[in-house]
Amino acid sequence: MRWKANVTVAAVIEKEGKFLMIEEQASDGISVINQPAGHLEENESLLNAVKREVLEETAWSFEADYVIGIYLYPSPDNGITYLRVCYSGRAIHHFPERQLDDGIIQAMWLSPGEIEKRKKELRSPLVGQCLYDYLADKRYPLELIHHFEE
Repeated sequence: MRWKANVTVAAVIEKEGKFLMIEEQASDGISVINQPAGHLEENESLLNAVKREVLEETAWSFEADYVIGIYLYPSPDNGITYLRVCYSGRAIHHFPERQLDDGIIQAMWLSPGEIEKRKKELRSPLVGQCLYDYLADKRYPLELIHHFEE
């Protein structure tokens, strides 16, 4: 089998000092906390992927403002290497009637202190690192990432 990294996107969304997070069921059945995040799909730009994932997992539309960082994480749990592109931006409109993706238990707004108290529940170290980088004011223009279409 040929090795490849799994490309994922994530969003750090702050509103009134709280962050939009999701509680989801991991593959082992355990409940974990994550930013809205997911895999890049075929023929999709990274920016469109993060907008789609936020909507599917939280029922909020999302407008990206910055790239927070690009992270490479070889997971010791499953042997998969993840390449995560994390954006920051704004939750624009909530669609409360929209059903959340399979495996998503709930979307919730948590303060940094609440997230810290639940640190052991974070899906991976990427979740905390993305939040830490956002709080440290790491911001890169969206133009950092180029999407070429034919």
